[in-house]
Amino acid sequence: MIRLFRISIPVSVIGLLMTETLLAYGCYILAFRALSDDLLDMYLLYEGGLERIGVAVGSILLGIYFNDLYSELRVYSRLRLVQQFCLVIGMAFLAQALLSYVSRDLIISRWQMILGSGLALVLLPAWRLLWDRLVIRVMNRQRVLFVGSSGVVRAVAETLVEKPQFAMVSVGYLNKQELDEPVEGMGGWLGPVDSLREVYNRLKPDLIAVGFSERRGQVPSAELLELKLAGARVQDAASLYEMVMWRVPVETLRSSEFLLLGDLGPSRRSLALQKMLSYLIAVTGAAITLPLMLLVWMAVRLSSPGPALYRQKRVGLQGKVFEVFKFRSMYIDAEARTGAVWARKDDPRVTRLGYWLRKLRLDELPQFFNVLRGDMAIVGPRPERPEFVKVLSEQIPFYGQRHAILPGITGWAQINHKYGDSIEDTITKLEFDLYYLKHMSLSLDMYIIFHTLKVMLLSRGSQ
Repeated sequence: MIRLFRISIPVSVIGLLMTETLLAYGCYILAFRALSDDLLDMYLLYEGGLERIGVAVGSILLGIYFNDLYSELRVYSRLRLVQQFCLVIGMAFLAQALLSYVSRDLIISRWQMILGSGLALVLLPAWRLLWDRLVIRVMNRQRVLFVGSSGVVRAVAETLVEKPQFAMVSVGYLNKQELDEPVEGMGGWLGPVDSLREVYNRLKPDLIAVGFSERRGQVPSAELLELKLAGARVQDAASLYEMVMWRVPVETLRSSEFLLLGDLGPSRRSLALQKMLSYLIAVTGAAITLPLMLLVWMAVRLSSPGPALYRQKRVGLQGKVFEVFKFRSMYIDAEARTGAVWARKDDPRVTRLGYWLRKLRLDELPQFFNVLRGDMAIVGPRPERPEFVKVLSEQIPFYGQRHAILPGITGWAQINHKYGDSIEDTITKLEFDLYYLKHMSLSLDMYIIFHTLKVMLLSRGSQ
């Protein structure tokens, strides 16, 4: 596992990225050798060949990323894999065509692009299949022994099945009794908790993950300490949950533990950097998108009666209520009868134009001015309405902690989870927000901003 951008990234993902980069480079180099009699070293080192090929390879890697092929490594359908790589190569050709209008020194020759891309279209999917068979499925996996059967343990076990790139597999679990319904990925019941020492000596797992719904009188502290001193790896299931799911589990979190979370809360330096970055992006974004905002403003005014700009009260830093700016996407007085309700799929309150504004996130462009006013940041938890905050704070522990930092236009929860329209979704998004609060940094902010572009282009999470 490697820590990048304050998140845990499996070594298998890094390895796949590096090998695909080399393989893509090789395709275009082979294409040059097949089509030209010029010296290869002269082309690469003195004629800008490395840079030109690098642009083509970069567009391919970006296409792979946009098709989620670095988050979903397991190949379930060969046909779908080939279709995805056809889209990737198509994006590479489109990038070359657009760059030709900027500078022809940035692109490779036509036939080199055609032949190299043809090779890539054959070799990259083939390498993916080989990687899936030889690396993902047969790699040396860490064998995990679960002690306890809390919701956190179950979620971790299911995630390890969904994400084989983490290279962990369960050898079974110890619990007071066998679960009524088997949980995918947990393995079989190995006996009660007091048989821990005997089971460990017999199976020799690489990791012991401890997670109980109720800890009092259940955690075998003496046995765990003895095994740990003897060299066994013992880890709280909550920290394993955070590592593989990029969330802080609310289920097992207590006030005392929340205070003791490592590096809880942002440093002054992180806050200062975030404020500076947010201001620069807001100024630049507002200036670039001002013509687009004027067009959207006119379209909203012409498409339905009512003002184009909509103001709505939201809860911000330290619980302070402010007005967020948005382009109106609903009919005027849409909540006159229903009151404040969550947005939902196929919401009848949304206008035809509003549907597309939400789909493309254009309704949120005026929030650049909220950032300039100091009410919001570019990255942070999404601000919620006061009516919902009051109810959610009563029902969900630690919900108020998300107001410890400025709310954001985009955030960790927004790029990792769908639009929330239920208490369960809100709890999940809160876990992402707590993770961001714990690991807030400039590098994580840059990762979120980069990933937000993908979410916007693919119209994900919009309602």
